[in-house]
Amino acid sequence: MNYLLTGGYGCIGSWIAKNLLAQGHDVSIFDLVEDPRRMSLIMPPEDVARIKFIQGDITDGQAITQATEHTGAIHIIHLAGLQVPVCKMDPIKGAMVNVIGTLNVLETASTLIDQVKRVVYASSGAVYGMEEEYGTGPVSNDAQLKPLTHYGVFKQCNEGNARVAFLDRGVSSIGLRPWTVYGPGRDFGLTSDPTKAVKAALLGRKFAIKFGGRNNMQYVRDTADIFIRCTRAEFQGAEAYSIRGDVVDIDEIISAIEDVVPEAKGLITHTSNIIPIAPDLDGSRLEAEIGDIVHTPLADGIRDTFDIFRACHVSGNLNATDLDE
Repeated sequence: MNYLLTGGYGCIGSWIAKNLLAQGHDVSIFDLVEDPRRMSLIMPPEDVARIKFIQGDITDGQAITQATEHTGAIHIIHLAGLQVPVCKMDPIKGAMVNVIGTLNVLETASTLIDQVKRVVYASSGAVYGMEEEYGTGPVSNDAQLKPLTHYGVFKQCNEGNARVAFLDRGVSSIGLRPWTVYGPGRDFGLTSDPTKAVKAALLGRKFAIKFGGRNNMQYVRDTADIFIRCTRAEFQGAEAYSIRGDVVDIDEIISAIEDVVPEAKGLITHTSNIIPIAPDLDGSRLEAEIGDIVHTPLADGIRDTFDIFRACHVSGNLNATDLDE
């Protein structure tokens, strides 16, 4: 099958591309620039070379429609977007990329309704509010959305627009709400800090994770698998689903890193800042839709991340500039 990934050179997109190629599918990436450095952490050069790059801006609706038609893609996995810090600094730019960009993808699927079977897009756990807003226990998939950032509001808007696109034009879509996605290739955004901490531990460097409290940790390989499986589910409609990983305190993450790298004990610290998003999300609706979800326990995901970073370090392919940001 032919897949088109928007923003596919990011962390999640790189792992989705890796998995799709391994399954024998054709992958095209629509992005502003060709930047396979994250892919090079997890894929050999010959596999990276199999991916077709189409230069374009997600805010240009005609460009994304032409790219989709040209590739013959039957599934669009929409990952292009600006994260919390950029949306906070420049809300207008954030809205153009995150909201208008997503509308352009939905319009493309409508225009090519006989070609495109489904859109699977990245929403976010940021559509929820603070943990204390929801009481005890996992937060229901259908709980009231109370985003506290522009980024979260933009994602909530996308979920609404996706519903309308189905009601008005029959565009079928699934939105996914990741939380802290970690693993090789995760090098930007606030919740990239646990991944950066693994890299710092490998290199024997001090690193302060810029938040504390509880997190919903999701290994990127699992997240990528979920996106792909959502393209194949027997589904018609427009829904958005929360993803549940390991709901753990930040100190448990640091302990997991120290278990893998004992000599790094004391190097990794954290602040007391709390990310304003409820971490304990109920993922049962998603599992009911696509079946049992592969889940990599935190300890195993941290070890896998370390092993890949170590191999890249040995081969001279490990970039550590993100640790200085």
